Order: sequence, then structure tokens, then C-alpha cells
Amino acid sequence: MRAARDSLAPFGPSVTAVHAKFSELGETASSNGFVPADVILFDFGLSSTQIDDPARGFSFRADGPLDMRMDPSSTLTAATIVNDRDEAEIERILRELGEERWARRIAQFIVARRPLRTTRDLASAVEAAIPRRAWPRDIHVATRTFQGLRIAVNDELGEIETGLRAALSTLKPGGRMATISFHSLEDRLVKSFFNVESKDCICPPQQPVCTCGHRATLRIVTRHPVRPSDGEVAANARARSARLRVAEKL
Repeated sequence: MRAARDSLAPFGPSVTAVHAKFSELGETASSNGFVPADVILFDFGLSSTQIDDPARGFSFRADGPLDMRMDPSSTLTAATIVNDRDEAEIERILRELGEERWARRIAQFIVARRPLRTTRDLASAVEAAIPRRAWPRDIHVATRTFQGLRIAVNDELGEIETGLRAALSTLKPGGRMATISFHSLEDRLVKSFFNVESKDCICPPQQPVCTCGHRATLRIVTRHPVRPSDGEVAANARARSARLRVAEKL
């Protein structure tokens, strides 16, 4: 919050900084007089400040506590998941949220090595679980494990889904919603939401008569996600996975 206030200070009273979740967007916008809104921009994922701070526990590149909370005031941490959840639940998190094909073996190694206290402990468990010949070439071997745990700790997909629905209610007709996603699960969720809300009928294709009563509330502006240019990636390597999608409220 302090960083946001400092960077936006030149805009004076035009800016209202609020500490809230995506799922609280509707209430936050209403209580601060931003309804109906002209534009809503979602910037999903982590900030560089969070990633680069070892004390936050998001990265395997520096040793730190197994935290991974975006909001330090919340209670669930990555340490709680890896040390207290059963093997099947850890496997599910890694497979569904981390898209990790070695989820079962990694979960076994995590449970066998309990208690895990630091990011290095977790990264070492992953490194031991996956045969060296199967390590990915383009990312660190523990990347998907850290992603899955981080998403679970912060209920990121649930927050995004609720936030998108709140944004739809908050926008005025003609207002636009823009999202910046950084991995396939986020982008897939946004794409599905936009697709459903841009249709007049969402009944199964084989159903001869519409019974859903659904009516389109959005017009998709970007049929394909907008990706960063080579120049943008050269200036900020972390932008390489960003995907921008835009839709307009009808």
C-alpha cells in the first residue's frame, strides 16, 4: 500500500488507494464512489517486489520461510499446506494448480521430508523427486510446485472468478474490463468468462431449444490475447508471459 501511494502521489486526490481483494471489488468500488466504472484493469499474479523479497517465500532462488501469502494478514501459508495436508491433497494442488506432471512423486517426497521450513527445503524435495533427465530446460524444476502452492495459499483462481463477476456488475454500459494474466490457468479462466458472457445462449450445443435464458453482457474486444512486444520483454523479462484480454460491457 505504501508503495502504491508513493508512486501515485503525483496524481493527488484523483487516486484512492485501498487494500482489498479482487473478490471485494464491488463493495470497494461502491464505498469509494466508483460505480458505475468506466474501466477496470486486473493485473493478476505477483509483483516483482514480492518475488524479490526472500522473507515472503515466493521464490526458490533465495532461501526464506515457506510463506507465499500475498496478504500477510491472512492465515494460511505454504508451510501449513506442505506440513499439515495429506499426501493426496498436496498431489491435487500440484497437479491442478501447478500443472505438474510429477505431482504424485513430489507429494511423496514432501511428506517423507517433513517438516519443511524454508523455500530451499521445498526446492530440494522437488529436485530429489524428479529424475534429472526429466528436468525442464526452460524453467527451474520447482517452478510449477511453487506456482501450485502459491495459488492455493491465496485462492487466486477463486479471487479472479469472483472479481470478474464483480467487475461486470460495477462497469457502466460501454465500460471496459481488461485483464493481464501471467499463466495458463489465469488466462483460461478469463477466456472462459468472456466467452460465456458474450453469448446469448449457453445451453449444450445438442439441445434444440434454448432454456437457459442467458443473455450476452459483454462484447469481446480482443479475440486473441495481446502479448508483449520484443522491446517490452527486453525492458522487463518478467513481462514475457503476460497476456492482455479486453471486453466491453453491453
